[in-house]
Amino acid sequence: MDVSRFGLEFNPFLKNSKEILVETAQYREALFRLSCLAETRGFGLLTGGPGRGKTTAVRNWAAGLNPSLYKVVYSCLSTLTVSDFYRSLVEALGALPSFRKPDNFRSIQEEVNRLCLEKKKTPVIILDEANYVGGAILNDLKLLFNFEMDSRDRAVVLLCGLGQLNNTLRLSVHEPLRQRLVMNFHMEGMTKDEGRAFIQAKLKGAGCSHDVFEEAAVEAILNASAGTPRVINRLCGRSLLCADAAKRDLVDADAAMQAINDCELG
Repeated sequence: MDVSRFGLEFNPFLKNSKEILVETAQYREALFRLSCLAETRGFGLLTGGPGRGKTTAVRNWAAGLNPSLYKVVYSCLSTLTVSDFYRSLVEALGALPSFRKPDNFRSIQEEVNRLCLEKKKTPVIILDEANYVGGAILNDLKLLFNFEMDSRDRAVVLLCGLGQLNNTLRLSVHEPLRQRLVMNFHMEGMTKDEGRAFIQAKLKGAGCSHDVFEEAAVEAILNASAGTPRVINRLCGRSLLCADAAKRDLVDADAAMQAINDCELG
């Protein structure tokens, strides 16, 4: 696609293009909550629908943590067995995993203590796609990060996933873990005004100084996306492709509707 037709240096709506960060109200609130979690330590929960920007917020928050004060461990291997989860966490913390679960349990606690007490670093354990984590792992988390008879929080443990994770933690069996949450935030979709600002910021970041989408096209995209950033990106990117194929220099409602239909069929 020839994006220069639209006055763009690159397509800002593609996943693998240069990232243009748009700080929505939900994004700023998520970062504020995460920053508080880093200071207080303990368990945190960040949820939201698919494509709402959870991982983007977590990634940028983690990247901004001082590496001399925090050690970030990221895992999206949410379907692991309990034993595999323990081994992967031991390895991520920098120790050698064992074959026995009790040995790995001890290694995790020793590494957390070593980082916190000796190196003065706070371990930050990020479990992405946590809505797929099995109940056995959730049950073990409260034991795994129990220090000095549950009187100290020596790590940050962030569970990040879809909204159904909230429902899982409301089950009586997970009440002990839910009571330990010091941060719980659910990311909602953008308003239409935020959606318009989101699209304009993306275009501006790609070097565009004029309108590329007709208002009717923007309205159609925002209605179809329900305020979800990932869907807005997808529809805008496909709309540009449809307009380019039709040799148009402006994305009109027809191009947007074609893009919406294509994405729905895809």
